[in-house]
Amino acid sequence: MSEERGVSGVTGEEKGAGERIDLLQRRLAEFAAARGWEPFHTPKNLAVALSVEASELVEIFQWLTPEQSARVMEKPDTAHRVADEVADVLAYLLQFCEVLGVDVLDALAAKIDRNELRFPVPGTPGADRHSSE
Repeated sequence: MSEERGVSGVTGEEKGAGERIDLLQRRLAEFAAARGWEPFHTPKNLAVALSVEASELVEIFQWLTPEQSARVMEKPDTAHRVADEVADVLAYLLQFCEVLGVDVLDALAAKIDRNELRFPVPGTPGADRHSSE
């Protein structure tokens, strides 16, 4: 998606994250429906596609040193490739969530809550507890 256009022509300042995600999911669903792709957008197929796109993102970094990887966005061609792969990963994740009825923002918030309990800040009560307890 072009930067000028934004999500359905709406800038990030005009919509909250949840609304923007809903708009993106709708656009993705409309895009797939217009092409008759819904029968192929099963949870299994979307999970596989998500994995493939994540692997394509990993491929960009495959042989880079940590220092090179930290500077990957400095080169316009590489930055464009990274952004495209991030977009592909997000698109398949949003479609996957839509098909299964997962609210991606609620799922993320709940996971962060669990991780905060599981991995307390060092030096706070319970911090010496093992994460699997």
